[in-house]
Amino acid sequence: MNATEIKQKLIDLDACREAREWADRKTLSEIWGQCPRGDWMLWLARQAGVDKRTMTAAKADCAATIKHLMKDPRSIKALETAQAYGRGEATDDELAAAAYAAAAAAAAYAAYAAAAAADAYAARKQSQIRTAEIVRSIITIEMLQL
Repeated sequence: MNATEIKQKLIDLDACREAREWADRKTLSEIWGQCPRGDWMLWLARQAGVDKRTMTAAKADCAATIKHLMKDPRSIKALETAQAYGRGEATDDELAAAAYAAAAAAAAYAAYAAAAAADAYAARKQSQIRTAEIVRSIITIEMLQL
C-alpha cells in the first residue's frame, strides 16, 4: 500500500488521531517497520484480520514484559495460558477460563495500579517501544490483509 492508500485506510478504520498523524506520508512497510508502539501495531493487526492464535501469541509476549510485576497467581496463570495458546498448546476454553480468572485479579488491583501509574510515563514509553519489537517479531507485514 502506498502512503495515500494507507492514510485513507486508517481513516476508514477509525484509527486514533495520534496514530494517523504519526503514519502520515508513510507506506504500510514503513509503518510496520518503524512503529514505536506495540499497542498500535496490535490494533492494526486485529483490523487486518490476523488470526486469534497469532494475535494471542503476540499479546502474551507483550504482557510477559511485565510478568515480574504480577503479584496475583491468577494473572500469572492467565499469561502462561495465553502463551501456551499462542504455541497451540492450550484450548479456547482454557484460554477463556484463565482470562476470566485474570479479570477478577485485575479488578482487585485496579486501585493499586492507578496509584502506581501516576509516575510511570517514561516506563510506558519504553514499554511501547519494546512491545512494538515483540509484535514485529511475531506478526509479519505479510499477515496484514488490508
